[in-house]
Amino acid sequence: MSSTLFQNLLLPNGVAYEQPLGLFIDNVFVLPAEPSLIPVENPATGKDIISVHAASGIDVNKAVAAARQAFRGEWRSLSATDRGSLLFKLANLIHRDQKLIAAIDSMDNGKTYNEALTIDLDEAYNVFKYYAGWADKIYGRTIEIAPSKLAYTLQEPLGVCGQIIPWNYPFMMLAWKVAPALACGNTVVLKSAEQTPLSALYFGKLVQEAGFPKGVVNIISGLGSIAGSALAMHMDVDKIAFTGSTATGRLIMKAATSNLKNITLECGGKSPSIVFEDAKLEQAVKWSHAGIMGNQGQVCTSTSRIYVQESIYDKFVELFVKLTQESAKLGDPFAGETIQGPQVSAAQLDKILQYIEEGKREGAHLATGGVRHSSEGYFIEPTVFTNTHEEMKIVKEEIFGPVVTISKFSDAADALKKANDTSYGLAAAIFTSDIENGLAIASKVEAGMVWINSSNDSHFGIPFGGYKSSGIGRELGPYALDAYTQTKAVHVNLGNTL
Repeated sequence: MSSTLFQNLLLPNGVAYEQPLGLFIDNVFVLPAEPSLIPVENPATGKDIISVHAASGIDVNKAVAAARQAFRGEWRSLSATDRGSLLFKLANLIHRDQKLIAAIDSMDNGKTYNEALTIDLDEAYNVFKYYAGWADKIYGRTIEIAPSKLAYTLQEPLGVCGQIIPWNYPFMMLAWKVAPALACGNTVVLKSAEQTPLSALYFGKLVQEAGFPKGVVNIISGLGSIAGSALAMHMDVDKIAFTGSTATGRLIMKAATSNLKNITLECGGKSPSIVFEDAKLEQAVKWSHAGIMGNQGQVCTSTSRIYVQESIYDKFVELFVKLTQESAKLGDPFAGETIQGPQVSAAQLDKILQYIEEGKREGAHLATGGVRHSSEGYFIEPTVFTNTHEEMKIVKEEIFGPVVTISKFSDAADALKKANDTSYGLAAAIFTSDIENGLAIASKVEAGMVWINSSNDSHFGIPFGGYKSSGIGRELGPYALDAYTQTKAVHVNLGNTL
């Protein structure tokens, strides 16, 4: 195994930079205890970029120990205002290097450079800045019990937080987890997705530059079955925050019972988009299209099930298929005209193609797409199935790709029944000109987030999370502060008498 901890890389856009390869533990990049490498490939070409060092259980132990020491030491004794200042420094460093980090994620993940820059990195900067402002505003309460007695509460950090992020938004998901955890005074051991470890490792350099104390932020690359499992089961980890599939979320939840860890799980979805006959049709088509085709369909909140009222079904399908075909500009993620990049890996591409074949076998009508776009890289044509029903596998299961099903509904009751006929409950979109109807449906649809006349809107100040098998807890906004603190009640007897 190479002992190299850094390597100079040339990005597809011609920018050269130094890429860390080691594990970031106790504020330095180190080699793993046991030789192991993970190859990292460019999904636009299918060729390896580089290999990074992979953590074993021994390395997880070292990272957790460093985080525990920092939590009990310098980080815990630092004032909330000083914590906020460090987070502001980190936010500014992210803003300074946003073009570089966006290019790293584009190369590593396959998303377009424009999307990585204008969505992912803009969001990451704002998330760190937002929670930097919260750091010294996390208050308890004072409660009067009697003239000689009172009580007060403290919102205290949980301790060492294990955080496992997905591959679809590598740097943005890092920000969603790390920023609120640090603002609340916790320390972090972050495990990146094995497919997309590069931007998380680069983040370690920014942590160093910002001047964070040793051990506050630790970053490890590794396989979920090894490093992820060790982190989730670790007896000295106080919280696990995970974003990924529902199947893996169940395993994380089971592992977290080892010491009854606090958990936040943001898992899968099969979100509906409901289009009523009084909707502004062209806007409903545009929003519904963006809701499934954005980020190559690799979005947990993708509105992958579209339900359209019978009277406008044919016209909606006609416009939707036309828009899908016209906007299917697949290619080099760094090219300005590209709208859709490749899927993240060969395994993901194969999984999507298998679902498409299953949809055809079940009798769904393939209106457009459904084939691999190029023999180089992992591109797939955006795919639209019509005349689908709730028992079809492509309607019931999360595909996590640019594949959408469009079905009919008769009235509001029928729409709600079909929308809620799922084990998931992450998000839903509603299109109507009748705001009373929109609000009524929003109150009855079983989802943690609802959009009326839009789709997949997100904001760092608004809670993100789902119902049912889509997860536990909320990220973003002040709600994330609750996920990273615990409440202590202190009773004070002023009179010192019984």
